[in-house]
Amino acid sequence: MAVSRAKETKLKAVGCASTGNLASATAAHAAKADLPCYIFAPSDIENVKIAQALSYGAEFVAVDGTYDDANRVASIIGDSKGIGVVNINMRPYYVEGSKTLAYEVAEQLNWQVPDNIIVPVGSGAMLNAICKGFEELHELGLIDSLSNMKITAAQPHGCAPIVNAFKRKSPEVIPIEKPDTIAKSLAIGDPGDGSYVLKRLNQYNGIAEEANNEEIVDGILMLAKTEGIFTEPAGGLAVAVLRKLVEEGDIDRDEKVVCYITGNGLKSTEAIISMLPKLNAVKPDVPTVSAMIR
Repeated sequence: MAVSRAKETKLKAVGCASTGNLASATAAHAAKADLPCYIFAPSDIENVKIAQALSYGAEFVAVDGTYDDANRVASIIGDSKGIGVVNINMRPYYVEGSKTLAYEVAEQLNWQVPDNIIVPVGSGAMLNAICKGFEELHELGLIDSLSNMKITAAQPHGCAPIVNAFKRKSPEVIPIEKPDTIAKSLAIGDPGDGSYVLKRLNQYNGIAEEANNEEIVDGILMLAKTEGIFTEPAGGLAVAVLRKLVEEGDIDRDEKVVCYITGNGLKSTEAIISMLPKLNAVKPDVPTVSAMIR
């Protein structure tokens, strides 16, 4: 949406501040739109995500700092150079694109509203867009009342400013200066839409919860082994928070729950590699290999 709007208004280039995933998406659409693309991201994000953005021809500005540092630089450069930074000066269009996450779920549930929706939260923009998507479907009469739908905001321990504010019952989201989590795609210490997420949680009788690195890895492996879906840490977080809320009685086992799994695990294999079995080469000898097979 944002790249299309940038081209429509004849901006000379596009870009984004990113923790990795948005970088790849923006670079891909910029390539198709034949627009130069500038990515501003922390230098320590996953190498695969850097490679993906570079493969589309983007210029990658690796900022020696946090996402919030990269975001600040992108904001200033975007305005001074006339670049359409999709999640800053093009943000209204960028978040409109995320509404399709609600449309997809409603359609696949045969236009039934889920009881609970668990959304991994970094800036908070996606959670708000999902809510807006469901609200528009309701206004059009495509889905029933949203009065029983609950929203859960999931954040990683080490970068959970929205969860902290929710548990303090405070409307103020205090930034995390130095995020520390394996969920690098969610390592946004100063969430731009944090206050709006808190309003959505109040609106939909929702909650905010966090999970630590170990719980996130467990979530990744559980989802892979039970559903055949390999997710990056953001998706593992959603599963981990669901598990925690079920165990604590905040979600009933018979509720219809939707977990948003928002990134492929192949982009973040370093998060789980130490937890996987080590490989030992064997000689190509049939009896030897046969003895290994139970």
